[in-house]
Amino acid sequence: MSRTSSSRTARVPTASFRAAYDEVLGRWPGPVEAALLPTPYGTTRVNSCGPADAPPLVLLPGGGATSTVWGACAAAGLARTHRVHAVDLVGDPGLSVPAPERAVRAAGDLVGWLDAVLDGLGGRGGRGPVTLGGHSYGAWIAAHYAAADAGRPSSARLDRLVLLDPTQVFAGLRPGYVLRALPVLVRPTPQRIRSFLAWETGGARLDPAWLRLQDETAGFPAVRPVTGPRPDLGGLRELPVRILFAGRARCHDAARAARTARDALPGARVDVLPGISHHALPLTAAPQIVRLLDA
Repeated sequence: MSRTSSSRTARVPTASFRAAYDEVLGRWPGPVEAALLPTPYGTTRVNSCGPADAPPLVLLPGGGATSTVWGACAAAGLARTHRVHAVDLVGDPGLSVPAPERAVRAAGDLVGWLDAVLDGLGGRGGRGPVTLGGHSYGAWIAAHYAAADAGRPSSARLDRLVLLDPTQVFAGLRPGYVLRALPVLVRPTPQRIRSFLAWETGGARLDPAWLRLQDETAGFPAVRPVTGPRPDLGGLRELPVRILFAGRARCHDAARAARTARDALPGARVDVLPGISHHALPLTAAPQIVRLLDA
């Protein structure tokens, strides 16, 4: 689910949003280094932790989740084996600031934006190539980037691609999920956000601090999501790919999506994690995600 948009206007986060954001970030394994990286599409906030000389891992959250959603994975072991760089999507709720003069309008813009983010991380001493991972809408962005990167004559930017319950990559969204999500996209309120998450996760126990931060995202303008075609899966066949589907996801049929992924990418590792919903995945399945990344 994403609320990134070509028509979003810049907004200064409220004090309550910053406080909720900082509370969740404060639970990460420290120290956490925050950076604001310039891109043609605005300034991007990146939260980094882990050994500076460890292999770099760039993580994109699902729409509206903010980079803080990766804290559980960092604490479960990723910050011991990787230099974790968690990114606030430009235009989404978070501390990235979109450029008013150049909006993100299409998948190609997101590829250009992420290129600039990786340039900025490399300039801060990052060691490449990187492992690029994403959840949900972030996985859609990551897959588009990997497909575009594969088409470059001398590309060495990516080492691996990790897709966590990717949406609109191997399967479309179920109509029932879209109908449930629509009120949150059109006019978000804390009550609507909580109700939607409770429905999708089956009432799973989610981090209360992260839920308070989700309440605060209702203060960001509700806008039209950036959408587009599915990524060119042919461009991913030469890259090591790890894919983990949430077995109880309501956004798509996980088993069917996994079959499609295995057929399209025979060399990829594809797993389905039973008992986990789509939106709960990064928060409640951190040990399984860490094992996937370390495999």
